Amino acid sequence: MPLMQRFSPRLTTIINRINNKSYSTSNDQKIKKSVFISQSKDVYTNLALEDWMYRNFDFKNHHVLMLWQNNPCVVIGRHQNPWLEANVTELPYISEQGVQLARRNSGGGTVYHDKGNLNLTFFTPREHYDRKYNLQIISRSLFREYNMKVDISPREDLTIRNFKQVSGTAAKLGRTTAYHHCTLLVNVNKVDLHMALQKPEADIKTNATKSIKSKIMNLCEENPHVEINNLMKAVGWEYMRMHPLKLVDGGMELANNQNGFQLVNPTDGWFPGLTEIRNQLVSWEWHYGKTPKFNITKSFKIPDSLVEGYGISEDLRVTMVVENGKINDISLYVPPGISSQGFSGNVNVITSLIGHKFSEDTLGSLEMMISGLVNEKDRFVSECLKQVMTSV
Repeated sequence: MPLMQRFSPRLTTIINRINNKSYSTSNDQKIKKSVFISQSKDVYTNLALEDWMYRNFDFKNHHVLMLWQNNPCVVIGRHQNPWLEANVTELPYISEQGVQLARRNSGGGTVYHDKGNLNLTFFTPREHYDRKYNLQIISRSLFREYNMKVDISPREDLTIRNFKQVSGTAAKLGRTTAYHHCTLLVNVNKVDLHMALQKPEADIKTNATKSIKSKIMNLCEENPHVEINNLMKAVGWEYMRMHPLKLVDGGMELANNQNGFQLVNPTDGWFPGLTEIRNQLVSWEWHYGKTPKFNITKSFKIPDSLVEGYGISEDLRVTMVVENGKINDISLYVPPGISSQGFSGNVNVITSLIGHKFSEDTLGSLEMMISGLVNEKDRFVSECLKQVMTSV
């Protein structure tokens, strides 16, 4: 069997042929496996391909492992806050090509991808979803190919010597279909990774899922012979030699009876409607607009020139409420004893931000407004608002 086999007809024809094959009556033997390798390195296209397959494939008798890589990007979970998880304002300036931000459809924490990272997605019917089965396949392939011992942690991540994480994991479970995807750090640029994910602490209150920080390690640090292309082969063959419903090794005889490796081209020609899904995933409304509601509070020492002779020890506090990625409300706490004129009177400065995106564009508009202010108190409050927005 060749390692790679490109589809000659369109993918739908191939899948129909696979699904319509007549297999033996045993449930285990009815199921055939395929390893799909995406030819795209674009994170939005690959996430769209995942979603397309989740929506459209019938996995009852056809389980699929999708292998894919991305150009540098930060991928947050569906229920996460990008301003908490990533260095949002600096992402375009990390590496020569910048780092993209993407939100996936599954839950879980934030991960960094580049071409030194291998992504794996296991597709099955909901009833056959088995995360540990999938992780055991990866672990076994690393041991078989590289004599490398990789453990499965209680949180179902892959670790080396139980403390260095080499893989994160997440899943999406639907009514009839499920997928489990994970990363494998092979030779990731760890400097760029830390720059993309490094965040100063911000006083944010939210119900958004927060990532759990872990010590990470590239597989090539443990064994310098590990590289992406060979690892794809190792994991793919290990996947096909295992029985689909139990972790039993059927050897190369079983592997050679599967559907094999398939290069897939994630375009509308192969997957009708894929571009529409990608357009949603690349939009601001998905990246930021899906962020769970959050409040951010920041305190500011009032300049002596504005206290008007009063002995004031408290700070002025600004609280900003962000919902659907937009500024929903702003409130000021002004210490007792200070003349409110100017502070509560800067209604135009505050109300002008309500309803605007919590983004650099809004920040630019605020800076223009500050430059036109004459009143010192208005300018002080406006500068405070600016600092709230730039503190995350």
